[in-house]
Order: sequence, then structure tokens, then C-alpha cells
Amino acid sequence: GINPLKTYNALTNWLTDARTLASPNIVIILCGNKKDLDADREVTFLEASRFAQENELMFLETSALTGENVEEAFLKCARTILNKIESGELDPERMGSGIQYGDASLRQLRQPRGSAAQTKQQCNC
Repeated sequence: GINPLKTYNALTNWLTDARTLASPNIVIILCGNKKDLDADREVTFLEASRFAQENELMFLETSALTGENVEEAFLKCARTILNKIESGELDPERMGSGIQYGDASLRQLRQPRGSAAQTKQQCNC
């Protein structure tokens, strides 16, 4: 099987690769799986949490068995990406941004803050 400690110790290398090869604005979340097997834990919550903080990562402990925090991990990433789009840090129209719009009709749902479309909606005319 997979050795959790060996995997944890490989994180620094994987992180370096991801940050070197991907967009500088990459969104990364560290997920500690098998939260349900607390008695067999090899990496403490504090250790993993500290690693995430030092490397500016989001962190969640998850359980594929119970489903705990699995959906939350995806939602957390999606929210962070959306916030970066809204703040202008990420531009889906720019080549190499690592993200792109899907259905063209969805683009009209999210207008940048302070845009003409948003102002028009607020004036009730």
C-alpha cells in the first residue's frame, strides 16, 4: 500500500514541480486523506497544517470512506479561483492562465466588480 509518511515527505518535491511547471497563480490544496483512520495516523494534523501554512497552501483533512470534506475540498478550490478571477489576479481570457471559461453563456453570469452590467442591475431601470 501507500506509505503516508513517504508521501508526506515527497510533498516538497511535488510542490516545487507544480509551481515550476504551472501558472504562478496556481491554486493548491493539501488534502490529508483517510481521516477516518485516526488510530493509524502517521502525520499529525498540526504537522500537515504547519506545512500548508509555511507553503501558502489551503489544507483539509478528508475521508473518501465517509465523504467528509471531499466536496468541501473542490468547493474551496473553486471559490479561491473565482475570487482570483474577480480580483483580476487570474484572467481566463489570457493564454497560459491555466483556466478557461466553459459554456459561453456562463460568462455573462459573472461580471467583474464595478462593471457596467453590474451597475445597470443595481439601478432598477
